[in-house]
Amino acid sequence: MKRIIIHVYGLVQGVFFRYTTRKIARKLGLTGYVKNLYDGSVYIEAEGLENKLIELLKFVKKGPDSAKVETIEYEYKEVQHKFKGFEYSF
Repeated sequence: MKRIIIHVYGLVQGVFFRYTTRKIARKLGLTGYVKNLYDGSVYIEAEGLENKLIELLKFVKKGPDSAKVETIEYEYKEVQHKFKGFEYSF
């Protein structure tokens, strides 16, 4: 089990990025959350099996069809087991 922190930059708000990320993360069995930040980026924190986090990361690099991902930053951390599901955060 691992935890990943991801910041996604580009046209990533108002294009169903959070909705699609939550849907995919739940399908992958991940826990955590996704939220829009005031600077126009999206923040994701997820925990789960490393291979499932890699699948999430592959999606995030592209995003939903209407998104235009310019840059992502991510880092792996130690798992904290602090999430019960995968949700939106505000």
